[in-house]
Amino acid sequence: MMGKTARAADKSADRGAEKGVQRCIDSACGATYGLRERIYVCPRCGGTLEIDCHLVASGGATALRKRWAARAASRDPRDVSGVWRYREMLPFDEPIPFVTLFEGNTPLYHGPRSARYCGLDDLRLKHQGCNPTGSFKDTGMSTAITQAVVVGARTAVCASTGNTSASLAAYAGRAGLQSAVLLPRGQTTAGKLAQSLDYGALVCEIDGNFDDCMRLIQELGDDPSIYVANSINPFRIEGQKTVAFELMEQCLWQVPDHVVVPGGNMGNSTALGKGFQELLELRMIDRLPKLSVIQAEGAAPLARLFETLDLRQTAGGEHLPETMAPVKNPRTLATAIKIGAPVSWKKALRAVLRSGGKIIAVSEQEIADAKAMIGRDGIGCEPGSATTVAGIKKLVAAGHIRADENVIAVLTGHMLKDPDYVSQYHRGTLGLDSGRTDGSVPSRPIDGAFQNSPERVAANKAAILATLERRR
Repeated sequence: MMGKTARAADKSADRGAEKGVQRCIDSACGATYGLRERIYVCPRCGGTLEIDCHLVASGGATALRKRWAARAASRDPRDVSGVWRYREMLPFDEPIPFVTLFEGNTPLYHGPRSARYCGLDDLRLKHQGCNPTGSFKDTGMSTAITQAVVVGARTAVCASTGNTSASLAAYAGRAGLQSAVLLPRGQTTAGKLAQSLDYGALVCEIDGNFDDCMRLIQELGDDPSIYVANSINPFRIEGQKTVAFELMEQCLWQVPDHVVVPGGNMGNSTALGKGFQELLELRMIDRLPKLSVIQAEGAAPLARLFETLDLRQTAGGEHLPETMAPVKNPRTLATAIKIGAPVSWKKALRAVLRSGGKIIAVSEQEIADAKAMIGRDGIGCEPGSATTVAGIKKLVAAGHIRADENVIAVLTGHMLKDPDYVSQYHRGTLGLDSGRTDGSVPSRPIDGAFQNSPERVAANKAAILATLERRR
């Protein structure tokens, strides 16, 4: 039988051979764990974990940039993936049993109409909705499900408002794993639900909201056969951080002044912050872009906390609050970010504070009109994504963003994730219910400033030409 000292020495040696460790982000704890330990929070203090990779830019930053650029022309499946192309930055040893649907490689568009709407000279839109299952979740799910295979899990599970479940079901199916998703009953769009069903997941509709589903998932995580793939899992963040690397390649390594993301469970902002921070540490960039997070007013616990902070004391993200008051009954039509107790709030807040960004909330009206404006640029996105353009407009008006600065908005989901929202907006029937089940308070209508309702036109050439002329 191996003694405690020998076991500890053996575990320490194993960690030394790995490409990193899992580390508690609580500065008062800082405990570290091996990469193959199946944990989601710190066993010692209950704090959030992150992967501390042993990063080395072999040959220097310039050589690594050239290597990544060369891989873009490769047919090797690892290089075709917009995640595994950056494998030097990932906590996996070769050979990697990687699971991929060739995620990443998403476009960076110019949005001239959206720029004018926000009061900017230029605005670029990084569209993560162009991933295989239609959302940004795929980059993180590739690494999370790969880790599930590495540790020998049989079933992958998640709580979701829709996008995570679709991504989990697809990647688990690709890996030959069973998948189960917990969704708040009646709060997931038909398109997202259809994806999870079609990819073969067991769909459990729970009476409650996303936060109730998340609580159950954390309890299920104790089962050794189950692997939790929500963003509380630090391996999800590792895949999502590669978006920062891809974005810098698309920007020819010129750091933007601002990167703006939606805020739901806060995995996306956490991941982008981590990606940019690692590039800075490797001297591949010379500064951080200001990272700002935008939440919907009815689901904005972190924006509320941010308003109360003394930024002189929290600058640099070293002294973070211990708690955040949740929103018990979040309300927003942007279902992807309808989350009242985001699990990664502390890591996201640290990333924003390190970069000098902001966390604000926008109204349902602002989200809907911003979404319509993105559509006018020929791009389109789901409602939660449009918080970015709505938030940029407010940040420009407040003077935090100048008109001549280099700004990138991250769009997280495809427009077809929620086509009913689009139709209702343009037909003038969109509205947010009051949250009262007794019907005593009516829903709040959203009067779209850019409605484009369909017209009934006679079936002849003259009528069609007349309609076209009237619309010019």
